Amino acid sequence: MRFTLRGTRLVDAGRDTSNGDITINGSTIEAVGVAGEKPTARDGGKIIDANGMIVTPGFIDVHTHGGGGFNLHSTDVEEIRAYTRWVPRTGVTSFLIGVVGVPGALPEQQISTAIQAIEGYDPTGGSAEPLGIHLEGPYISLHRKGAHLPEWLRTPNEAETERLLALTGGHLSLITLAPELPGAPAIIRRLVEAGVTVSMGHTDATYEQACEAIQLGITHMTHCFNAMRSLHHRNPGPIAAVAQSSQVRGELIADGVHVHPAMMDVLVKLLGPERTIVITDALAAAGIDHATFEFAGQPAQVICGVARLADGTITGSVLTLDQALRNMLGWTESSLQDVVRMLTYNPAQAAHVSNRKGCLQPGYDADLLIYDSSLTLQATLCRGAIAYATDEWRERLTIR
Repeated sequence: MRFTLRGTRLVDAGRDTSNGDITINGSTIEAVGVAGEKPTARDGGKIIDANGMIVTPGFIDVHTHGGGGFNLHSTDVEEIRAYTRWVPRTGVTSFLIGVVGVPGALPEQQISTAIQAIEGYDPTGGSAEPLGIHLEGPYISLHRKGAHLPEWLRTPNEAETERLLALTGGHLSLITLAPELPGAPAIIRRLVEAGVTVSMGHTDATYEQACEAIQLGITHMTHCFNAMRSLHHRNPGPIAAVAQSSQVRGELIADGVHVHPAMMDVLVKLLGPERTIVITDALAAAGIDHATFEFAGQPAQVICGVARLADGTITGSVLTLDQALRNMLGWTESSLQDVVRMLTYNPAQAAHVSNRKGCLQPGYDADLLIYDSSLTLQATLCRGAIAYATDEWRERLTIR
């Protein structure tokens, strides 16, 4: 299937072109240029008028636990596959499978199920691609555990880390840990050596400990401001260390609940759009009306748009990335191009896929979003296949 979207606004980390063409050939982007500048739909390819539309790369969520009623930390591979079919309606075309710890042991069944979903992904099926695993814990701080059960938490152990690397079989993309824990430095070095993005999070690290961890190779921070020491003028904490370190990217849950809108803007100013990654940290309740659900076996409820455990602890979010885009534009001094970068190219770098995802470039995967001028999602393409579309855009994109 070959077609050209003509006369559209093209927005990614490197461009904001008001009158552009983008040609899709099968599962990849074939050409990107100025509308009508040269014939880009040869050999019978269809030209689709996209005047007034906005086309961006598909969103990449590197920190999510589910949505649409589906849990990602599941032992049922069909539940994860159902999520891959649901989430494109929120603009997500690829993601990391969020796995959390289990009491007294490694989450072996959850990891095995995640690998089945990753290795069994059908690139022609019109669904979001699971890129790898984000293991949140179990090496996190008891003092900053958030919604994680104390029974999940473990002290970093070199032999156990080797076991984790073996279990994940090269699919561990990101791991969240507390770098101040005993034994953490050796674990950080080993994980970095294995090509894993290491993130500090759920951490009680001081500014000095965070600086040391960054020197060891940490390049990521899990949900900035949440489950960590606060930014203070006499006790700067880990946020200050990240702000000063040009190689570290920081996640932001852009729901206005986990982080006040003013502090969302402050974080973007501290890190710049080049180092901010917008995430959902979403749970199964995201995008649905059901008010009750569970987080890794713990009953939870959505109250006034906030997901909470029975004791009132905030547990993840019910945010979707299409809403996060609008939130960032409304609450921060960021341009559309800036926000698109935070949702696409930056997470692609963290997930080690920036060579094929996150940009509108020839040869890249045809993971595309088509928005109208009010930033209402009209269509999502995953590897060139329709994964979500309004009735109008499904008709326009269908090649007969």
